[in-house]
Amino acid sequence: MKQSTAIKIAAGVAAAAIGGLFIYSRSTRPPVINPKVPEPAKPVDLARYAGKWFELARHENRFQKGLDSVTAEYTVERDDKLSIVNSGLRAGETVREESEGHAIVADDATGAKLKLSFFGPLYTGDYWVLDHCDDYDWSIVGEPTGRYLWLLSRDPHPDPALLQSLFDRVEALGYDRWALRITQQD
Repeated sequence: MKQSTAIKIAAGVAAAAIGGLFIYSRSTRPPVINPKVPEPAKPVDLARYAGKWFELARHENRFQKGLDSVTAEYTVERDDKLSIVNSGLRAGETVREESEGHAIVADDATGAKLKLSFFGPLYTGDYWVLDHCDDYDWSIVGEPTGRYLWLLSRDPHPDPALLQSLFDRVEALGYDRWALRITQQD
């Protein structure tokens, strides 16, 4: 009887911990900035998408809070899988913070929807390439809840006219460009 009670208590504690993590993750998510996220505008060729990207702006989130000089590097592991290294610097720091992850194609028809994991197989997130230029010099990335958005470029300091056109495109996609945090690049 004591072993059965201990098992019930352990199960209750585990359930409470999981519930607490769920509530915490829900309470720390950023607000929705686009309640009607569009489908990706065009297909994505992963081989052309691979390489180094510089973050120009993002909707601030807890896992990147305070980071600047943010980059994302994608390497094709096979036709439907990428390895990812995201990194950035905090003010006054000289050592870059890094997160390594993987992505798999979730939409074989376009390649524009991926499932990302930085924390092993237990947690995956959506990564949608909402739009990109034909030569893969810039990309706008979001996900279906409308809470996250990133503007990426191959150039850390693009022409101001290009940056303005990206903000215009963000608004055309239904996002509030003023909700974006500009990422400082060294």
